[in-house]
Amino acid sequence: MTSGHNHELLSSLSRAQAERLAHIDFWLYFMGELGRADITARFGTAPAGATRDIALYKEIAPSNINFHASGKTYRPSAAFQPVFDHPPERALTALAKGFGEGITLVQQSLVRCDFPVALGLPRVDVLAPLTRAIHRQLPVRMSYCSNTSGISERIVVPFALVDTGLRWHIRAFDRKSRSFRDFVLTRMSDVEVLEGDEVRSTESPEHDAQWSRVIELELVPHPARGRPEVVQMDYGMEAGVLRVRARGATAGYMLRRWSVDCSGDHRLVGPEYALWLRDPLSLYGAETALLAPGYKDPRGALPSASPSTAQK
Repeated sequence: MTSGHNHELLSSLSRAQAERLAHIDFWLYFMGELGRADITARFGTAPAGATRDIALYKEIAPSNINFHASGKTYRPSAAFQPVFDHPPERALTALAKGFGEGITLVQQSLVRCDFPVALGLPRVDVLAPLTRAIHRQLPVRMSYCSNTSGISERIVVPFALVDTGLRWHIRAFDRKSRSFRDFVLTRMSDVEVLEGDEVRSTESPEHDAQWSRVIELELVPHPARGRPEVVQMDYGMEAGVLRVRARGATAGYMLRRWSVDCSGDHRLVGPEYALWLRDPLSLYGAETALLAPGYKDPRGALPSASPSTAQK
């Protein structure tokens, strides 16, 4: 928030007021025009309440907003500075899919958008018991279909949802193999939360070495690219390097999703390879390293299938 905004008044807002004013701020910033109907449609408030919210926003940020009598709308001023933070990922999600998690029957984008169709979304009746179990720290019983053993009953202790960019899985302790593994949500059925079942300390995420291990990765423009400055701009690199952190349990998924060449001699060729992992040895010991494009184990062989990726 800039110095021209009323910090004291902003800090005194209730949660509900702050949410409505953040919506006003978002609408002015990204849509460039705001009417009372834009507030009443989002929050179900009366027009008089929307008018009060706009007045309160003007009191907090008087130089942000101008009234246009011809259309009875408000527009951002030339001196507009957002009052609230709007992280790009959250802003793009709102612009592409609309707001809220309530009873809206049809999701509508706020501006014309096109994005890839999600092919591997889980069923809600699978997702809901899993998130309940994660939140309440309880195990679940489920029917699971794996590449190695087909359909079997499993009891697992899930503790995190993971989006690989292609599909969703959970990270969980598997009581059958007595190890931490990944389980793909679309391969589950008949998921049941085991109420009253005690979770042992050894089944908690603190004992998952691959989940707890954080790897520092340095990504640079692929040497085969003729204009590295374009890649630097695409990924917001500083001094020609993009530094990211990833868990040992998820690093390979991330590198595959971004098509990062992880070969020691940057030998992978193709338009999809804009990035190169400058030090492939940084992946050593990560169980998902075998998923990274071009990666070879420094001992001379690809890593064997880990307990985690075996469930894929």
